[in-house]
Amino acid sequence: MLRSVLMIVLLGFLSVTAFTQSISETEKTEFQRIITAQISAFRADDGQTAYGYAAPVVRNIFPTPEIFMSMVKRGYGPVYRPQSFSFTEALIDATGRPAQKMLVVGPDGKTYEALYSMEKQPDGTWRISGCTLLEVPGLDA
Repeated sequence: MLRSVLMIVLLGFLSVTAFTQSISETEKTEFQRIITAQISAFRADDGQTAYGYAAPVVRNIFPTPEIFMSMVKRGYGPVYRPQSFSFTEALIDATGRPAQKMLVVGPDGKTYEALYSMEKQPDGTWRISGCTLLEVPGLDA
């Protein structure tokens, strides 16, 4: 009986925690502004500006704008040179990080779902801490 009560209390606590960890409209707008600005910098081959939107965790792995841009060109063609993109939902991902989803039509005409993880900096600004791309079968342009 005590175990059941503890489970109910724990589930209630987790539900309240998940509910309080939502993305505000202001944050969603900021995420979309940052991602759009980084894609614009990619399209212009402006590595310095694109790199400026990367969180410290990304900068630690790719210590210069040139190394960062090389990685993006090789591994992230759909966001490096998208034909088009549109934002979908902002959410808290499975690891508890704020994230923004979007659909991207890559240069190959295939559709991808991009999940951008966002990280709030000590000064209150947001930076991109990661991007995961998955091809979405059946939605090719």
